[in-house]
Amino acid sequence: MGRWMKPEVYPLMAAMTFVTSMCIFQLTRNILLNPDVRINKDHRRMAVLENEEEGEKYVEHGLRKFLRTRRPEIMPAINHFFSDNDK
Repeated sequence: MGRWMKPEVYPLMAAMTFVTSMCIFQLTRNILLNPDVRINKDHRRMAVLENEEEGEKYVEHGLRKFLRTRRPEIMPAINHFFSDNDK
């Protein structure tokens, strides 16, 4: 294992681990919490699910509620530095 694990590989391994974990998280979240995924046999029998509250709860998760209160900026410190008119 020491033959291919060179220090140059560590950033690539970190990025790939992060991306893989994000994919696994999203797939698990969709399988377990998505109201459109029908694992239960009773839900699969129904043509149309009557689950508006469950769908609303799935869409309005905590991260979305938190980001709604924030300004849509990627780098606020840099934006404020270059956009200040204090001359």
